[in-house]
Amino acid sequence: MKATGSLFGLAYGDALGAPTEFLSVDEIVLRYGPEGPREPAGEPALITDDTQMTLAVARAMPAHGPLDPAAMEKALREQFVEWLDSPENNRAPGMTCLRACELLSYGIAWRRATQETSKGCGANMRVAPMGLMPGLGEVERAASAQFQAALTHGHPTALVASDLTAFAIHWLRNGMRPADLPDALIDRCREQRTVYHEEWLADLWMRPGVDSPTEFIARGWDECLVALDALKAALAAPDRDADPCLRTGEGWIAEEALATAVHCFLLFPDEPVATLSRAATTAGDSDSIACLAGAFAGAAHGVECWPAEWSRRIEHADELARFGRAWD
Repeated sequence: MKATGSLFGLAYGDALGAPTEFLSVDEIVLRYGPEGPREPAGEPALITDDTQMTLAVARAMPAHGPLDPAAMEKALREQFVEWLDSPENNRAPGMTCLRACELLSYGIAWRRATQETSKGCGANMRVAPMGLMPGLGEVERAASAQFQAALTHGHPTALVASDLTAFAIHWLRNGMRPADLPDALIDRCREQRTVYHEEWLADLWMRPGVDSPTEFIARGWDECLVALDALKAALAAPDRDADPCLRTGEGWIAEEALATAVHCFLLFPDEPVATLSRAATTAGDSDSIACLAGAFAGAAHGVECWPAEWSRRIEHADELARFGRAWD
């Protein structure tokens, strides 16, 4: 039940991080105590745009592969526009997603709608379905993970961070030891540095100052490698009590959201609830950091790692469970 565990972990992290997102660590500790929030609050426990958009991506996925770029573009566009127009879209959504989805709603080609300079964490906070769907080939998983980001976030680092996030979830779900994850991510950065998925990304690379698609995508892999090197340095001298953002970034941008979420997970690799509390007790984009950290922990340990009572309170529990069952 690891796909289910990952999806619920993502939603739980989102719910824990939502009320702490714009607080300092001192303010969070004053409100919740030194361990930070320890469970989702409310009846129901509310999620944010992070889980909303993850579900939008999940709804766009076909029941079975293979994935087709044209069909995925149509399905993602429909789901993103539906999210844009939803009365529930009042959970502090990111401006990049709002601007790009508004342009998509006008029927503008995705290549013109995307925000070319944005590498915000909205690109990879929602990519878990590409990591969890079974039966995808490596290229298919990578290209679709990058493509779902490209509809809104056109920066190469947004694409690459989404690819890496999806593969981290995929690898953990399939039994990778958590301690092996940083090196696996670094290896992927080096191996994939000049791979451009033209069938999916078309001419996204074409812009001033870029001479080739391989040059374009290499910039994203190189920036993610810098973030992962910072992660490795942080884990060489782990400090459970310090804000992880001080070492791996505040998570507002995609590569930092990945690195800091993995950082939080690996500080407490066998304590999923503590992972969420640490991720929510951060000075940065706490809900996005915690939702990714929860996705990693749930993928590694399965749904049984979460308190059973939480699933009765979290918003969208039925839909999270339905996708989890399908992918498990």
